[in-house]
Amino acid sequence: MTGNRWTEDNSKTYRLLAQIAVPQRTEQIATLLTLLPFDQDQAFRVVELASGEGRLAAAILQSFPQSTLLALDISEDMRTQTAQRLSAFGERATVAPFDMQSDDWHPLMQGADCVISSLCIHHLTGNGKAALFKAVNQQLSERGAFLIADLVLPQRQEANELFAATWDRAALQQSIDIGAGQEFFDTQFVATGWNYYKFPDDFDKPSSLIDQLLWLREAGFASVDCFWMQAGHAIFGGYKSAQNPAYTKRITFDEALHTAQIALTD
Repeated sequence: MTGNRWTEDNSKTYRLLAQIAVPQRTEQIATLLTLLPFDQDQAFRVVELASGEGRLAAAILQSFPQSTLLALDISEDMRTQTAQRLSAFGERATVAPFDMQSDDWHPLMQGADCVISSLCIHHLTGNGKAALFKAVNQQLSERGAFLIADLVLPQRQEANELFAATWDRAALQQSIDIGAGQEFFDTQFVATGWNYYKFPDDFDKPSSLIDQLLWLREAGFASVDCFWMQAGHAIFGGYKSAQNPAYTKRITFDEALHTAQIALTD
């Protein structure tokens, strides 16, 4: 990544690379679906930060038929992709622009039951992340959750080398799995310097996992945890309540995997 602002060229590159650059993308989406603190027949409102092409949003709306979702993205191209993908859900889905570096969009989260973000928050500084976590907690409903899928900063050189190697390995395997092979991995993933742990840049500002869990706690989340991690990518977050809801119709991980697979092939 180059420069200090997300551009439409970045969006174009991400759309091309996402199918190999996001480790275990199907499993990540399924994990986020499973972590939503709601039964499948409950009504709740989600705000997604950096919706991309709208695949996670589609999986949420498909899995929870009474849910509504506001998809935010800085990229006009990504918003167009999201709007097209979510058109089948009618008024349950809306799409709007936002800039993570600003705070003028924070009122859009007011009363949301879940704020969810994938591969976006690492563009903020540590202070920016801590401030965002507080803002999310203040805007969420009392049953709310903040779920994050993102890069995390290793604390040791050994870990950085591990994250770099396992990310390369995952991307190459996924390139092989989709039939693009070594050439696509070399000419796209490697040539663009997408692996942050091998090609650090000024635009990406990942923070350590432990720092972010502490910032979530300091922001007022009663229950914080890391739920999944691979190749330097982690899924973590916080719940406003430490008490488990009385679930009656939870989505299973197998069901979530099936929905995620559909969302990624649609």
